Amino acid sequence: MKLYNFFRSSTSHRLRIALNLKGIATDYVAVDLRVDEQLNAPFKAVNPQGLVPALDTGEQLMIQSPAIIEWLEEKYPTPALLPADADGRARVRALAAIVGCDIHPINNRRILQTLRKQFGASEDAINAWCGTWISDGFDAYEALLAADTQRGRFSYGDAPSMADVYLIPQVESALRFKVDMNRWPLISAVDKACGELAAFQKAAPLAQPDAG
Repeated sequence: MKLYNFFRSSTSHRLRIALNLKGIATDYVAVDLRVDEQLNAPFKAVNPQGLVPALDTGEQLMIQSPAIIEWLEEKYPTPALLPADADGRARVRALAAIVGCDIHPINNRRILQTLRKQFGASEDAINAWCGTWISDGFDAYEALLAADTQRGRFSYGDAPSMADVYLIPQVESALRFKVDMNRWPLISAVDKACGELAAFQKAAPLAQPDAG
């Protein structure tokens, strides 16, 4: 398999975590977003949307990290990233969606570049923008963790799930945008638990070959 990704892309980061948890090795193909390589014809031939990540399985080319992660869960069900029961799966998917649907899309690079170039936003304004939406989402995530009377070390139970796959890259982004994580002790505890696992360590942005 070939994984087209960028070290600092949170969607690439989440997919790297999922692949590592599943024990699936890939060839790392760096797409440098710093020079807009994703918009050039060679990569547009891979993904017409011009976004990372993309996964070439050898049989098909897959885009959109939520779709790829769900595909991995169906194709490689062990270890599971979703609980066995329907209620648990719904909860984990909801936690993941707080990040994947409500925080990340309005803080991604395309949005931030538009704020900079079209609206003249300073880096302080960019950090404030990102901090607003990260804080809003993390407040909800923290409240859901606090309300879970059977909560374990991770977002759901005592094993990493799809929720953690989404959460940890967003925590990394929050720190990059100078968001004070002390406001969310439960999220911070989950981040610490995940950080002790090799699958998360190997997926970290600064551990990637294009992190320079």
